[in-house]
Amino acid sequence: MSKRWTILSFSFCGWKGGHPCNAPSHHDRIARIAGQKKVTRNVNMEKLRNGYLFPEIGTRQMVHMEKYPNAEVISLGIGDTTEPIPSVITKAMAEYALALSTREGYRGYGAEQGDKRLREAIAEKMYGNMGIQASEVFISDGAQCDIARLQMLFGSSMTIAVQDPTFPGYVDMSIIMGQTGEYDDKSNKYKGIEYLRCEPRNHFFPDFSEVPRTDIIFFCSPNNPTGQPASREQLKELVEVAKVNGSIIVYDSAYSSFISDDSPRSIYEIPGAKEVAIEISSFSKFAGFTGVRLGWAVVPSELSYSSGFPVLRDFDRIVCTSFNGASSVSQIGGLACLSDEGYEAIKDVISMYKANAKIIVDTFTSLGKEVYGGVNSPYAWVHFPGQKSWDVFTEILEETHIITVPGCGFGPGGEGFIRVGAFNSRECILEASRRLRSFFG
Repeated sequence: MSKRWTILSFSFCGWKGGHPCNAPSHHDRIARIAGQKKVTRNVNMEKLRNGYLFPEIGTRQMVHMEKYPNAEVISLGIGDTTEPIPSVITKAMAEYALALSTREGYRGYGAEQGDKRLREAIAEKMYGNMGIQASEVFISDGAQCDIARLQMLFGSSMTIAVQDPTFPGYVDMSIIMGQTGEYDDKSNKYKGIEYLRCEPRNHFFPDFSEVPRTDIIFFCSPNNPTGQPASREQLKELVEVAKVNGSIIVYDSAYSSFISDDSPRSIYEIPGAKEVAIEISSFSKFAGFTGVRLGWAVVPSELSYSSGFPVLRDFDRIVCTSFNGASSVSQIGGLACLSDEGYEAIKDVISMYKANAKIIVDTFTSLGKEVYGGVNSPYAWVHFPGQKSWDVFTEILEETHIITVPGCGFGPGGEGFIRVGAFNSRECILEASRRLRSFFG
């Protein structure tokens, strides 16, 4: 009886023969079952094509440097600032950081929405006569993070439109959020996204009569990558389209500090924009904070959903749920940036980058290339008709050891272009100009 019970017991546990002592224990079987992965991959992640653009460029740069270990590679690719942050700003951060080591100077958590003083300074300095209140400004760790939080706010059922070409972060986050369909190899587009073609023939502004209505319109001015700012008349049209369609604009003004003509620096310079637009911006390019990490979003109290519920209240909830606030040290730096002395010092650095951009534009123009941008932006958008962007990128890297960015990485409308950035020292910009003239001349 005992022997029969033992055989049945091991048979139940999955033992199929041999001596009962060699059968797996119940504990072993449970452990084996527990070790089997049951979590499936997010299907939206599977839709993403290749890697994110800028890490892919970084990988190719590393391969190139291994191939040519003695080459002096000049990066005019990823938009990473290179000039030192003015000392009036770093001194303020250093003093605050040092004070954290004292009982009197220590500070812990701050408000998720940001330091009240910084919110007030941004409202006054950046939006002085536009009616933006400090309570509508949310401090963040950068514009790209705000893009992700806004996508979280909008949810997966929203339809979106993006400029083409455009910064890839808008598209990739839309894919991850489940707002898109599959990638179409023929059109090089994702289904479910409306691509607003922006090219020289239409003055880099889309013809909205050619695209269906969407819930959200992502718009960047000056545009990354083309370097073109939207005119006042163009932005008036954009606001009017949003009003007629009942859409919300997400306006990215990260490069507005490079504007030197009468192009608007903020969407809120346009009457009625506060009813239809959220603006995101950043200290990254404005103040060299690419590593320090600080940005902001403006969500006007006038902006509401179709139900009349204020968007600001939902964004506040998103921020409080997913974010513990920007670094207090970074925020002190932001305050110093907006002081009179700090602001003047930053303007000097921006002027230096703008002069670099002019050198780049003049170089390619002298070589017979069509060049756009580079006046109100740190980016030159250079056309190579009939050539693939990655081929141009590879050729320039191989022959001149200069990193650029292939235009196709910004959408199908960028094919045949490369983006060339002005973020480097004057010495490197002049050397890059010499190499390019030597190769293409």
